[in-house]
Amino acid sequence: QVQLVESGGGLVQAGGSLRLSCAASRSLFSISVMGWYRQAPGKQRELVATITDGNTNYAESVKGRFTISGDNARSTVYLQMNSMGLEDTAVYFCYIRHRGTWGPINSWGQGTQVTVSS
Repeated sequence: QVQLVESGGGLVQAGGSLRLSCAASRSLFSISVMGWYRQAPGKQRELVATITDGNTNYAESVKGRFTISGDNARSTVYLQMNSMGLEDTAVYFCYIRHRGTWGPINSWGQGTQVTVSS
């Protein structure tokens, strides 16, 4: 079973930047979607950004501040976060949809904490 390992989370001051990375434990075949979600305390998990065949999609709250990129050959997805605010504090989860032997598989990372301080 594939594992997605996230890195790059931590504590940052408001207005600062962080870059998250997520790498699969093995090469993945036929990646169709890569993305990032987040969950703040007491809230539901929400979409942050996705990338499909180079096409990106962002939540309104992060447009212009966050940038998602992916490397299918390395089964890795990144999230560059700039101009961060207190509202960006959350656990961030990466997501890769890829093809398995019996059909599509949705793989998730374990989550990485991002905390923005004032």
